[in-house]
Parts: sequence; structure tokens; C-alpha cells
Amino acid sequence: MATRILIADDDPTIRGLLRRVLEDHAEWNVCAEAVNGLDAVAKANDCTPDVVVMDLAMPRMNGLEAARQISQAAPGLPMLLLTVQELSHQLLLEARNAGFRGAISKSTGTEIVRGVQALLRSETYFSPPFVI
Repeated sequence: MATRILIADDDPTIRGLLRRVLEDHAEWNVCAEAVNGLDAVAKANDCTPDVVVMDLAMPRMNGLEAARQISQAAPGLPMLLLTVQELSHQLLLEARNAGFRGAISKSTGTEIVRGVQALLRSETYFSPPFVI
């Protein structure tokens, strides 16, 4: 059975690129695309993904708040944060506290596959490495 992935990003071009990169893996399927944080929360509930890949800066609700709500409804659902912002220690700590198990910069798109693979193995994936 294919791994179901929810993509949440307000930029349709980024969503399309993410879909292509993720669906290059025959065993992965994008079950839904969300255009903002509220949409991500609703679609996480509706499509019951195995992994969520979510942007930080989205309208209506940012990725951190959406992750908190998704984590409350589906504890243990692995989520990977994508951002154009610098991955500072403070941002990584906030992401971890919101329920993300990984975070990567959008500028390193090749790492998305490694990040999703790590989350599917029940590992964390923070780039740069994150130590509490």
C-alpha cells in the first residue's frame, strides 16, 4: 500500500514541484494538497495521511499553528516543516514543540526525500542537525 502524503504550501508552483519530487517514488502518493494552514488541518483529518510536508509561512494559519492542531487530532503523525527562512535554533525549537519531527530549507529541495524517508522510519530530520 502506498504511503499517503499531504502537501501544504500556499504557492501552487512549490506544491507542484513537491508533488513531482515525492511521487517520483513509486510507493509514495500525494493524497491531498492544502493551500493554507486551515486547509491543512481539514485535509489532514479528511485524507488521513501517513506524512505531512508543510510550509511555515502560509495565510489564514501558519504552519506552526496548523501543526499544533494536527498533532492534537493525530498524535504521532510525522510532519516535515519546509521554510525559506533561516533554520535558526529558535525556529527549530518552535517547530519541534509544535509537533514537527523534521525541518528543512526550501533551498535544499533534494533533502525533502531524505526527510520524508527518515520520518517514515520514525526518525527525526532537522537540517541543520538540531540538539535540544
